[in-house]
Amino acid sequence: MIGPTPEVLDLFAVPGAPVPLPGGSGGSHRAGDLVLTPGRDELVQAWLSPVLAHLAVRLDENPARRPRDLRVAMPVPARDGSWVVGGWAASRYEPETVTCRDLEVTLAAGRVLHAQLAAAVRSRPPGLDARDDQWSRAEALAFGPGHAMLAAAAGTPAAGAVRRVEPHLTDVLLGPDQLVHADLAGNVLLDGLGAPVVIDVSPSWRPVAWAEAIAVVDSVVWFGTPLSALGGWSTGPQRQALLRATVFRAFADQPFDAAAYAPLLGVIAST
Repeated sequence: MIGPTPEVLDLFAVPGAPVPLPGGSGGSHRAGDLVLTPGRDELVQAWLSPVLAHLAVRLDENPARRPRDLRVAMPVPARDGSWVVGGWAASRYEPETVTCRDLEVTLAAGRVLHAQLAAAVRSRPPGLDARDDQWSRAEALAFGPGHAMLAAAAGTPAAGAVRRVEPHLTDVLLGPDQLVHADLAGNVLLDGLGAPVVIDVSPSWRPVAWAEAIAVVDSVVWFGTPLSALGGWSTGPQRQALLRATVFRAFADQPFDAAAYAPLLGVIAST
């Protein structure tokens, strides 16, 4: 695993012996009191990190705060004021935390976070348009026409999943678009007091229902959440959100593990 370079460590003013951290998509390192994460886009973090930093402070300093209220990992700029150095971004290390594997707790934390983001960011950030990565392309396909997603999936491991889901898609509105965290599952930690701590915000300008549906898909496929959790997502906008979340993952996961998604598809694409 390739770690942060000496230049990255110097500009973030952290020790030169970073330690790889488990979990996530891999690659994050702890260095001193910071977590350094690779693959961050400068244009995205230039607008997103200040939003999250202000939110983290507001939540931490709320005089009515209770011990188990939501927290957000604080983004930390480099010594030169930049949010990204050589593709690496930094946030405050949260000691004595564990990954939340409880879907309902994850969704509850997401609802509080999304309410805060809706109040803080009232229009689509222009910086979102600068994204051109596997996740932004997958998102566009998930909300695009069926023929486009079928064509993009042809000849790939995702083809079977997309073919099963696409006939069930409709134009039902999922709710208003807003700034959402499109990768909640696995990115909500619990501190020693049980307070949820949100990390690694993956920004999208989409309905909250879709962001929550991605968390449901990920929890069922990767965290062992029972298929019964899909019961509340079987009709109406909730089902459409779940279907589009599945299409998103089919394109975003590289490589796509068709076997891992088979039980989920057996439920959501059978009616």
